[in-house]
Amino acid sequence: MKKLLFQTDSSLAKTGFGRNAKALLSYLYRTKKYEIVQYCCGTDYSNPILKTTPWKSIGTLPDDPAERHRIGQDPGQARLASYGAHLIDKVIKEEKPDFYFGVQDIWGTEFAVGKPWFDKINSVIWTTLDSLPILPTAITNAPKIKNYWIWSSFATKALNAMGHDHVKTVHGCIDANNFFRLEDEERSKLREKNNIEKDAFIVGFVFRNQLRKSVPNLLEGYAKWKAENKPNKKTYLLFHTYWREGWGIHKLAEEYGVDKSEILTTHVCKKCGDYEVKKYDGEDQDCPRCSTAKSQVTTNVGFGVREDQLNEVYNFMDVYCHPFTSGGQEIPIQEAKLTELITLVTDYSCGEESCEEGSASIPLEWSEYREHQTEFKKASTSPDSIAQNINKVYEMPPQDRGEQGKIARQWVVDKFSVEAVGKFFEDFIDNTEVQKYDFDEEGSAKHKKNNPDALVPNIESNSDWVLTLYRDILATDNHTNDEGYKTWMTSLENKVPRKQIEDYFRKVAREHNQKHFPVKIEDFLDKDDKGKRIVYVIPESPVDVFLSTALFKSIKKKYPNYNLYVATKAENFHILDGNEHVHKTIPYSPQFDNTLYLEGIGDHEGYFEIAFTPHLTTQRANNYIHNEKDNVNKEVLCTS
Repeated sequence: MKKLLFQTDSSLAKTGFGRNAKALLSYLYRTKKYEIVQYCCGTDYSNPILKTTPWKSIGTLPDDPAERHRIGQDPGQARLASYGAHLIDKVIKEEKPDFYFGVQDIWGTEFAVGKPWFDKINSVIWTTLDSLPILPTAITNAPKIKNYWIWSSFATKALNAMGHDHVKTVHGCIDANNFFRLEDEERSKLREKNNIEKDAFIVGFVFRNQLRKSVPNLLEGYAKWKAENKPNKKTYLLFHTYWREGWGIHKLAEEYGVDKSEILTTHVCKKCGDYEVKKYDGEDQDCPRCSTAKSQVTTNVGFGVREDQLNEVYNFMDVYCHPFTSGGQEIPIQEAKLTELITLVTDYSCGEESCEEGSASIPLEWSEYREHQTEFKKASTSPDSIAQNINKVYEMPPQDRGEQGKIARQWVVDKFSVEAVGKFFEDFIDNTEVQKYDFDEEGSAKHKKNNPDALVPNIESNSDWVLTLYRDILATDNHTNDEGYKTWMTSLENKVPRKQIEDYFRKVAREHNQKHFPVKIEDFLDKDDKGKRIVYVIPESPVDVFLSTALFKSIKKKYPNYNLYVATKAENFHILDGNEHVHKTIPYSPQFDNTLYLEGIGDHEGYFEIAFTPHLTTQRANNYIHNEKDNVNKEVLCTS
């Protein structure tokens, strides 16, 4: 039985990736041919809720609160850990999968591409790309990814045009059985139950309330349509979204002259799970279904409606309108088509495919703008085009609407249904031979050694300076689209001192090296002076290192037959160059903080006969002040 590891959102999450995972993994599970492990983004490793899935599910975040806290100190590292970077090697080693599927945005999977196991087992990156020009990291990683699948064809075409012919389109999948047009009588009952006129004309939009969903454009287009065409029946906008994040919908509605009572939204009860479509009057409303006070909220990724309820929400609508700046696939477009709605879609990004011949979409015109910092092409959907095409559907005879709706449904079934996509996966897995790989291989060869003591020049450009920290200290390539880069740029804009940021980079580099490249003290010691070594430990600062040289003559006088080693940070080596009393300068590591370890204890014979560790009482815990009452023999300290 072949073992599959899927790194993606939990199949319990109400996100696009989560719902795709639920549909696809359910399909593969039903075949009874595979052992499935889901590596769930943004979830604790042992979260009890993950035990409710029929296949094994584990989270991407460590269970240890202290470890999570440490990771959370760096927003960039925390984000990558949420995607799976922190535990991926542990999971791969423990699970030993035959196939790895990274199903996320490209920045949520690229950390896997450089892993030693990635090209040794059957690995797939199945990702979303939503804008032109294609994200640089998606291009640079293309030659390294044998199985490189994109959710929409517009990005595939762009990568193919660059010579990456192996890139192919594999759509995110939908269980088409969950979405369908209800009978007219059932649709009427839904409206009646929710106090909506049976003959009202409803324009729907199902979306995550985020910047790239063009809510202002739709409100303006709807207002223009009403003003220009004066429809003779009641009309509504139905926004299935979470009102506490993103756009201030009522504020925008007031600006464009849209009556708030004409904007309906989905409310779901946290107690009984039933939903209600009505105008928005705030969160925590009383539920009329179960009479529970303050239990109704607008639907969100943490708590939302079931698939059968979402299908009913689509069945309130007469036309579906999806204006957006860009998108990787925009699953609600396909769901709306499955319920036989005519869809109005921005003809850019994945919208190009949704507007192709045979899709029964009406393309919305747009104008180009560029996103700040990334310079991505984005679409601003024309409100005039929205108005014109809402009216086109409004005036369309019911029979024509019905015919177009059936065409739309079949188009989705052929391209996006879990049967179509699941069969593709099934054939790929069954026809691909398992590669032999020793998952228990250890060693530091798979890791790059960091340089915590790198000299960072004073670069005027904040952008170049941050990229230099990544390159010279963390030994990693970074780019301006990376979330970590954006976080540090924001910190600099908010006047966080450069030194504070640089110190953090050095700290991360030291921890990395200590984990993957532990210092072996014996590697720095002469072979012929065993039993005749003394070490003086003074990690920092340059001033302390310099002042310490006043003691070296005295040490050598007392121990003339011993070699004096000085352990300090690499940036201090030059201070000791040419000092006649110092036998050798060696790099400091935290091991030098343990005097007994240096001198030997129990079965451990140690490395030095004597270890002087004054830094422990001057740099770690200051206990040398003594109210300035110490009597110091200055003659003994004299270096002359």
